[in-house]
Amino acid sequence: MRAVPALPVLNRDAVLAAVSAADAIHHTREAFLRHHAGAWTMPSKVYLPSPPYGDFRAMPALGGDLAMLKWISSFPGNPDRAEPLPTVMGLVCVSDARTSEPLLLLDAGAVTALRTGAVAAVATRALARPEAATVAIIGCGLHGAWAARCLVADGYGGGGGNVLVDPRADVAAALADELGADRWTVGSTADALRCDVLCCVTPGHEIVLDVGNLRPGLHLNMLGADGPGKAEMSIGAVASCALFCDEWAQASHGGELTGAVEAGMVTREQVTDLGAVLTGEAPGRRGPEAVTLFDSTGLAIQDLAIAAAALDALRAGRVSAQTIEL
Repeated sequence: MRAVPALPVLNRDAVLAAVSAADAIHHTREAFLRHHAGAWTMPSKVYLPSPPYGDFRAMPALGGDLAMLKWISSFPGNPDRAEPLPTVMGLVCVSDARTSEPLLLLDAGAVTALRTGAVAAVATRALARPEAATVAIIGCGLHGAWAARCLVADGYGGGGGNVLVDPRADVAAALADELGADRWTVGSTADALRCDVLCCVTPGHEIVLDVGNLRPGLHLNMLGADGPGKAEMSIGAVASCALFCDEWAQASHGGELTGAVEAGMVTREQVTDLGAVLTGEAPGRRGPEAVTLFDSTGLAIQDLAIAAAALDALRAGRVSAQTIEL
């Protein structure tokens, strides 16, 4: 019987070197198409609360010749510890779906950041007005920064008038410098609402947008409410938009849509899955005056797409890995 070979491990830097923003966008879009067609599958995300600190999430997926499990956490207090830690940490394990042989371990935080940023670009391309150009990011942490980077990689935010909002002015300023201070400025929520595309990437513990903030033609990517009890918009604001989500089952129970669904203000018939828009089976934006809202809760098939791209890069020799013996 052949022993399991040494298992390659890609740390955060190696994952980010293996998969560019443009690659992440391409592979994330393909994952939605394959999942909508039934070729890629995933059970529901499992939450394991660890009160009062945060929660763990287990996210499996199967696609092509690969199976994947992401074991990841959300511990909001970690950055404020005496010895600070990231809010999001974990591992992604990729296996051969034909033999079950482990193939690769990856840093889950980097995988999550890439797919979160990538889906913002995929949804924006599908749902924003064709002439949309300016971008605002509310919440400039790891995921907000990758949303900005991926949108830039997909052709948004190249001119002036883009806005970054964060209570940590130094964090927003550093991201503005990275993206180009002549095109990106640190501003307020009011400034952000003047942009064509607005991404909310906050922890989801406070309402950021109400119905009075919305203006015709705006596209919203709501990325922060990724679990039960989180929300970045008021229920009335959510219900007033043209609604889209990554997957109804997750979004209706642990996403931006949840409060409006539980209040009886939004039903399944009012929400379109992004995959159906990408395949052309359902319409996206229904006119220039619509306010479109994409609720992203984060899908395991997105993680699988990024992990598969990293594995391809490793096999092609474009990135090197550490190894461990099982």
